[in-house]
Amino acid sequence: MIRIDEYPTHELNGIKYRCGHVQPFGATIISGDAINFSIFSNAAESCELLLYHYGESEPFAVIPFPEEFRIGNVFSMIVYGLNYEQLEYGYRFDGPYEPTKGHLFDKTKVLLDPYAKLVSGRTVWGREPDLENNFQHRGCVMLEDFDWQGDKPLEIPMSDLVIYEMHVRSFTKHESSGVKFKGTFTGIIEKIPYLKDLGINCIELLPIFEFDEFENERVVEGERLYNYWGYSTVNFYAPKAGYAATAPLGLAADELKNLIKELHKNGIEIILDVVFNHTAEGNEKGPYISYKGIDNKTYYLLTPDGYYYNFSGCGNTMNCNNAIVRNFILDCLRYWVASYHIDGFRFDLASILSRDEKGAPMTSPPLLETLAHDAILGKTKLIAEAWDAGGLYQVGSFPAWGRWAEWNGKYRDCLRKFIKSGAECGPELINCIKGSPDLYANRSTEASINFITCHDGFTLNDLVSYNEKHNLANGENNNDGCNDNNSWNCGIEGDTQDLEILELRQRQIKNAVALLLLSRGVPMILSGDEFRNTQFGNNNAYCQDNHLSWLDWSQLSDNQDTFSFFKKMIAFRKKHPVLRKTHYFEGTNSSGYPELSFHSEKSWCLDIGSPFLVFGFMYVEPNEEYGTGENQFIYCAVNAHWEEHSLELPQIPEGMKWHKVVYTGEKTKIEEEMIDSQKHVQLMSRSLMVLIGKS
Repeated sequence: MIRIDEYPTHELNGIKYRCGHVQPFGATIISGDAINFSIFSNAAESCELLLYHYGESEPFAVIPFPEEFRIGNVFSMIVYGLNYEQLEYGYRFDGPYEPTKGHLFDKTKVLLDPYAKLVSGRTVWGREPDLENNFQHRGCVMLEDFDWQGDKPLEIPMSDLVIYEMHVRSFTKHESSGVKFKGTFTGIIEKIPYLKDLGINCIELLPIFEFDEFENERVVEGERLYNYWGYSTVNFYAPKAGYAATAPLGLAADELKNLIKELHKNGIEIILDVVFNHTAEGNEKGPYISYKGIDNKTYYLLTPDGYYYNFSGCGNTMNCNNAIVRNFILDCLRYWVASYHIDGFRFDLASILSRDEKGAPMTSPPLLETLAHDAILGKTKLIAEAWDAGGLYQVGSFPAWGRWAEWNGKYRDCLRKFIKSGAECGPELINCIKGSPDLYANRSTEASINFITCHDGFTLNDLVSYNEKHNLANGENNNDGCNDNNSWNCGIEGDTQDLEILELRQRQIKNAVALLLLSRGVPMILSGDEFRNTQFGNNNAYCQDNHLSWLDWSQLSDNQDTFSFFKKMIAFRKKHPVLRKTHYFEGTNSSGYPELSFHSEKSWCLDIGSPFLVFGFMYVEPNEEYGTGENQFIYCAVNAHWEEHSLELPQIPEGMKWHKVVYTGEKTKIEEEMIDSQKHVQLMSRSLMVLIGKS
């Protein structure tokens, strides 16, 4: 018996084809050499499918979609006799060109399929594109045959995560990384033993969807600058081919899947930073790549006279709550979870996802609600950058439905100000340590992604080494990048040999990290901070594919004490469940003590409503939760003042003694040692001590 879709009904110049399946969208292998092509356009009058042999400039076939191949607003076709491994494809649409009405059809443009699972044309990072080619980004067809060997998303509880944010290329591109395939997905695999040794259990990758590194490329003082970070998506379904060592062989997807499988084998989740707020097509003067020429009015937010709203700061804004675009985004995320086993997503400028078709914020955005309740995404982490470039700031108020977490920018700003002696931030810091109940009382501590640094801004080393940004290398007269960094150079701008300043910077780094890892919520660390990676004061290295962005792994041996401190504090957090509690309970637990209490230089006596620089806080972990025969007492003494201070220690049950875990005023030690005085601790200026009470 012959299946109906194996029987061609049409032929053009030897190419046989028939009416296709409207779903799924994209190019799907039906059987053998038959491929189904399906694409949506609401306003197009006609559509052509263009087929290319891999790498050739001219198509070997141009097939118009007959009118009967169009169902509703979907063009679909099955084409026979194709070798998917040597195939590239695109579309041409014809329709009205009426900019004031939002229509920009141009039948001379060859367009990339929004649902293409692989994109060719940029398979080698930094290779000069052929600017004469009118079809730069080409769709490829992929056979979904990767052997996962039983792998699935890990589903680690959100509260147990220690997230490590990294850029794929920056992580291993430097010669000192020691990996074979530098700057690639495979390069990360070679560093998995390092990640396990550090103790993190989740990596968050800057954008890995296909983008064009040559967008806005330029040369400044002899250095070529790129679209390095990739926050300008060309295609949302395809991995960035330039990040794969095997991309020239068409194996970028398999290489990424292999990375994910190996991470999962080692207990490490993977979160993707996704950019659905805009695309690489820019404003009215931007290029035709895909969406603009397929259905501009559907995919983008447009003013009444047809111009682009620009809530992204990048020229255009996706029409995220349009039903078609909403389903496009949902299909995309489902695909990455089902086909790539991705554990979660961090949504760049996520507040844009809450805007309606006129750009106004919505109380209950359908897209965000749909993602929160979707069956396939049911165990997937959803993290919002809860603001946008249009001034909408939603930290603490992002529409969540009990599912969304947020990058807590208020936590970052508060902690940065406090450690450089911002006494006015003391009361706010108390809430930060609690997991920000002032922001997330109706949710849980899991809603707060706590961080001090991220890709956008200073590294942790630079945060304590520079008062001002130093972005001249970006070629924008130092006008780019944030001006409000809440940084402090500890006395001298940049590099110094002053031992007193170097010691103070080391203490400040440790102070910040200890507070981060002792706070409730979900901690996130910027890659390289654990060995004091520097960007030499550049706080916006978005265009720097060089030593400014690449992690210099030689710094690891130079800064072993910093690495040991990170490693010890991460292990300490993982060891003590009380630090990872998701509730905001502040009463007495079964130990007979308050679960979390705050103290001044005199124990049990802190005015949390007034400014302060010296304080302590204590967690008490009941024995039934810790799994031993005794309760655990964790006390952190903090001195953000420029003078020494003595803090009275809270009294703990008879037979128990205070032991020092870490003290930022000295080298990191592996063992915990009992302190001489059990009544007070003396802290040097700007230092912090963590103690544990035990028998």
